[in-house]
Amino acid sequence: DGRERWYGCGKETERCFGTVHARTPQYLLAGRWTPPCCLRALRETARHVAGALEAAGVRYWLEGGSLLGAARLGDIIPWDYDVDLGIYREDAGKCRWLAAVAAGGEFLWEKAAEGDFYRVHYSRSNRLHVDLWPFYPRGGVMTKDTWLGHPQDVEFPESFLRPRVPMEFAGFTAMAPNNARAFLELKFGPGAVEKPEYPNPAVKRL
Repeated sequence: DGRERWYGCGKETERCFGTVHARTPQYLLAGRWTPPCCLRALRETARHVAGALEAAGVRYWLEGGSLLGAARLGDIIPWDYDVDLGIYREDAGKCRWLAAVAAGGEFLWEKAAEGDFYRVHYSRSNRLHVDLWPFYPRGGVMTKDTWLGHPQDVEFPESFLRPRVPMEFAGFTAMAPNNARAFLELKFGPGAVEKPEYPNPAVKRL
């Protein structure tokens, strides 16, 4: 009838899927990929977070599945449900949002309940988010204090971050490790870039 209707989630609503179990969101079990409105919110949140970190001089980089998406598509993986960034722990105090872990403004910055990392939500109602993982160097190796048991959640040589390099991601230019392929194969195994797989193949395979 010529009218435009929007059925997706937004700032004032909850996200389109519930709790993620075993790294597998509900939509995958239903045979679908991430709703386009949720991808839009993730892109917007990632752009906001990266901009805030860069403005504050916080060294960050794309991590895990987010780097995988950048290497494959220059975007978020079409079935992903969050964005992951690593940061240098010593830089956290430079960013006023991280220093205060404050709630305010258009996005919600907070300390994660699951451990020593930060989470930036699209809004207080809509919990689509970017996770910020504070790493620190120890003997030339980047490590951190919270490990969630994911196979790709491992230490890595700091040389991957010296220097960090720009990489297209989700509609903006983010910072990334200097050898994305080697970094990803260290975390995910050989051929990780060319062999797409869902977050937990034991639950749902691509």
